[in-house]
Amino acid sequence: MKLTVKERIAAMNTLPTEGNYITFKIILTLRTALSFSEVEIKRYKIVIKGDLVTWDLSKKEEKDIDFGDKGKEIMCNALHDLDAKGKINDGNSSLYEKFIL
Repeated sequence: MKLTVKERIAAMNTLPTEGNYITFKIILTLRTALSFSEVEIKRYKIVIKGDLVTWDLSKKEEKDIDFGDKGKEIMCNALHDLDAKGKINDGNSSLYEKFIL
């Protein structure tokens, strides 16, 4: 699935931090795939200040992330939980649209 910088950050923040062993290993693999290389950090001018992450908004590239069936299930469950709690917002709504709608 092709994700923007914003969606990659949102996905990392949406994925659960724990689960059974198999789920946890898939989550770790997804976090690695979603993370940014040194080249990407320079290209997108990513800066982290406390809890705030900024980047060059003019860069519109997307990265193709292979979630696999179980990874998609984990992400969909996490997004459904956010939706049920009324926590869909500008930061994660496009992720919700790509995975759920």
